[in-house]
Amino acid sequence: MNGISFLMDHLPLLIPLIILQFTLMITALVHVIKHPNYRFGTKGMWIFIVVILQLIGPVFYFVFGKGDNE
Repeated sequence: MNGISFLMDHLPLLIPLIILQFTLMITALVHVIKHPNYRFGTKGMWIFIVVILQLIGPVFYFVFGKGDNE
């Protein structure tokens, strides 16, 4: 089985995961940009983490980086 047929076979599973990933990333980016308070790090660092680490970066931000007083 080549890569294209594998991708086409699993496309119904991949599309919702891709949509979920982009939604989570956009939500985290909007939050990073709008809020100035972080538990640690800077705005630039969190933008980098959210965009580069894609799926796990936004989760890290909401668990570790988001300030308490928001």
